[in-house]
Amino acid sequence: MGSYCKKSSAEWFIEQLNVENAKLVAFVLVIGFIGYHGILHLRYGPDSCTWLLSSGRYKGNHEWQPYGCMLHRYSKTDARRCLRYLAFWGKYNSFAFIGDARLEQLYEYFIGVLKTRHDMDTSYSTVDHHMPNYTYEDHKLRLSVTFIWSDDVSKTMVDQFRSWQHSDRPPSVIVATTGLQLLKTRNTTDLLIEEYKRNLTHLVQAIDSLAARNTQVLWKLMEAVDATKLKNDDKRISNADIDSYNRAAVEILSHSAARLWGSARLVSLGAGELDSGTVLSSMALRHSAQILLNMFCNDHMNFNDGSCCALPEPYTPLQLLTFALFLLCAVVSIVRLIWQWASTLGPRSGGYTSLHQPKPPPSPVAALARLGMIMAYFYLCDRTNFFMKENKYYSEWSFWLPVGYVFALGLFFTDDSRSSNFIPLVSFWYTLMFVIFALPPHISPASSHTMESKPYQYLYIALKVIGLLTIVTVLYISEVFFQKIFVTRPWKALFVNSDDDIHQWWLRWKQDRYSMTFGIIFAIAYLLAQRYNLLNDNNHSNLFTPGISLSATLLAFIGLGSYVTFTFFCTNTYDCNEIHSYVAFLPIISYIILRNVSGALRMRHSSMFAWFGTITLELFASQSHIWLAADTHGVLVLIPSAPILNLILTSYIFVCAAHEIHKLTAVILPYAVPDDWKLVLRNFAIFLAILVPIGIHDGMF
Repeated sequence: MGSYCKKSSAEWFIEQLNVENAKLVAFVLVIGFIGYHGILHLRYGPDSCTWLLSSGRYKGNHEWQPYGCMLHRYSKTDARRCLRYLAFWGKYNSFAFIGDARLEQLYEYFIGVLKTRHDMDTSYSTVDHHMPNYTYEDHKLRLSVTFIWSDDVSKTMVDQFRSWQHSDRPPSVIVATTGLQLLKTRNTTDLLIEEYKRNLTHLVQAIDSLAARNTQVLWKLMEAVDATKLKNDDKRISNADIDSYNRAAVEILSHSAARLWGSARLVSLGAGELDSGTVLSSMALRHSAQILLNMFCNDHMNFNDGSCCALPEPYTPLQLLTFALFLLCAVVSIVRLIWQWASTLGPRSGGYTSLHQPKPPPSPVAALARLGMIMAYFYLCDRTNFFMKENKYYSEWSFWLPVGYVFALGLFFTDDSRSSNFIPLVSFWYTLMFVIFALPPHISPASSHTMESKPYQYLYIALKVIGLLTIVTVLYISEVFFQKIFVTRPWKALFVNSDDDIHQWWLRWKQDRYSMTFGIIFAIAYLLAQRYNLLNDNNHSNLFTPGISLSATLLAFIGLGSYVTFTFFCTNTYDCNEIHSYVAFLPIISYIILRNVSGALRMRHSSMFAWFGTITLELFASQSHIWLAADTHGVLVLIPSAPILNLILTSYIFVCAAHEIHKLTAVILPYAVPDDWKLVLRNFAIFLAILVPIGIHDGMF
């Protein structure tokens, strides 16, 4: 007998490092994250307003990031649009602030966000007034913002809450807080804290009654002070006393319907104070006003980058039907697996079984079942608030770190190669290109001699290219014509967002409108250079002669440097998008030249990049759903408060899911698009029979 060589543990471990096991680990991670976030929802509830008002952190660009949800930055236009929209539907937008000078600061900043140039009022400052109550109104927006002075939980505050409780039209939002005056005039003792708690209990009944009438009552915890800058009587204020009063407020009001606004305190701590030590900085006021607007408007305005306090989209009958079909495939697959397993336990002929039984072909039903599991993960990430989402932020390191990482990986060339694979992006442009170039005449090896004998047919080819460029230019010049085409039924639903707005498609279209033209010009230049022996890529030598190679390399570096300089110094978004559409070819052509001008580089490639190239289409289609979030305006957060680890794990799961989709679609594709044109026609008819009723139900026709 031959000796049996047992593998070492290291060899066994290396064998386990394969794609299938990597995807199994990703599946286990997803199940774990579903359980973790399910526990979070059971414990804290699904309302993201709780996260918005309770915690968060500052990002590197000094913008506030709430815990687990996305904060939209409301401009004056956005804020007024929100209030105008609510007023149109009959809602009276009423805000009430009751507190001391610090809350008065927030009141003045808040109405400053809402005021237009026509109604600016500078008759009072942004510091202490100690004036009677005053109100800002805007009848066009059906808006009323009131400030009521109360530096303690006094009879004034209690009576005001009871007045709102019995009012026919109470405020939509009430923001209340305790002033610093009680810390200036009295030493904080246990007796005073108990008295403060008793006073707060007098507010609970009114707060609960107001909340039952859809009034949002926020109790703003007191912000800390800068003890080193306090003067005169303010020196008696200590942060320890402030914390004592805040704990008392949390203890009493946590049992009421009031929302405890603790994130304002965290915002103030990170933003810094002004010279007096007690006055809030403009940064703290800006972020606090943004938190209020996000809480009030997000659920009505449907901004992609504002998920805080916004309810997820309701599921549709089409989604239910789709997942029901996936579930049916899963049940059929499980039954089939059980039947196959049971059949192996039955009597075997002669008591023997073949050691090398033929492997059955992949089942399309099982592939659909596994695809359904991936689609369920897509749905959880993209269409629900089950997983957290945060606003995107990129620092300088966020740019240079992956650049250096990719450069380092590119040094490890492992294989020789003389071919490339290009995966076209399935888009409107691909369809338009196909239609135009499908029109006769065509260039083929069989017709090349005809083209040489009748050179005027080249004119037809040029006319098709010019026609394509003309269509693009006309659509760009006339935005009205563009909208008339793309908002026409039934394909309107493919280009508008959930608000029936085509602006996003118009913006993306403008940025890439000349991409195909650049590609055609480059292809023509490449073929002409080959025809006239200006380049030779059939051997391991350099692409050009030494002189041309040096010139091409220099021009490529200039092109890359110019584009990088443009990206750093272009600050106006509109101008950047306009210029980009004309210079988008620069970094691509420059990279192609640098990558191919040297024979040593041209004849080698990275196996890792080649592997990623096979799943490029799946990565492109999946990245906005399970890696980024909210139509690429945010990022998916599986591990809160750990951005680097979260990026690593979400990227890992994202790549594994894309690879599995690539594998499953390869199994399903022969059944969906067979080689026989009759079967293709049959499948297309079935597809239309399903799609048309759905389109009619959704108003596409």
